[in-house]
Amino acid sequence: MYLDRFLAFLKFEKHYSVHTLKAYEKDIVSYLKFWEEKDSAFAEIGYRELRSYLTQLMEEGIEATSINRLLSSLRTYYKFLVREGLHDENPTLMVKALKTQKKLPVIILEEKLDWLLDHDTIFEKDFAGERDRLIIELLFGTGMRLSELIYLKETDIDFHQQTIKILGKRNKERIVPLLPHLQQRIKAYLLLKKNENFDNKSLTLIVTIKGKQAYPELIYRVVTHYLSLITSQQKKSPHVLRHSFATALLNKGADLNAIKELLGHANLMATQVYTHNSVERLKSIYKQAHPKA
Repeated sequence: MYLDRFLAFLKFEKHYSVHTLKAYEKDIVSYLKFWEEKDSAFAEIGYRELRSYLTQLMEEGIEATSINRLLSSLRTYYKFLVREGLHDENPTLMVKALKTQKKLPVIILEEKLDWLLDHDTIFEKDFAGERDRLIIELLFGTGMRLSELIYLKETDIDFHQQTIKILGKRNKERIVPLLPHLQQRIKAYLLLKKNENFDNKSLTLIVTIKGKQAYPELIYRVVTHYLSLITSQQKKSPHVLRHSFATALLNKGADLNAIKELLGHANLMATQVYTHNSVERLKSIYKQAHPKA
């Protein structure tokens, strides 16, 4: 039901990332397929039908967070259809999101990441090894998102100003300081990249061993592999490194507003979640150190 048109709207007008577009497409396709299998006309789906669909997902054991994400996708979808005159009403307006427990961001302690990145025997000395190390260094050293890393260009690195320009959500640019050790790591990587003499040279900084632009699965695979060497926790995604970056800054006394700017958050509320991790760390230290604990 006008899915291609909707996805084009998200891509060209909303400037959503490839990762976000895939998530929206998956949600909408699943929703449309459900009603198609029931031989229900799309125009006849109201808020009661929508609620029954969400209830069925709950009965199947789908987590509330996943259902809320789906509902958010449907809200955007129906809003687009109504705005374009392609549908009469938006049934999602009558449906409330499910209550969920607030989850603290999953992080990896700074000490473990320092050990990983400072250990010379872990990463190979060839191009792929240096690239993998740089992936971890950039995600933890700048707090950038997966999609931001994939589209990061060599020209976004300013060695003179010692900064890196990151193109975030909604094409919003931000400037993040580039620490000396990360500058050296990028320079070493760029030299190896140049010596590879790739036939298809990509303008993006991070590339495959064939010189093509990196893709999400590659970044996930690299991050999961190396984080598995220092942690047994289940979640080992690139976003964990973003959370670890923010928490490390907060633990060292960084201003919350400064962290907000470095992460590219639209509002402070999104950044404040990291204060909980900081408090939990303080509690742990207090229990270990205080004589009365």
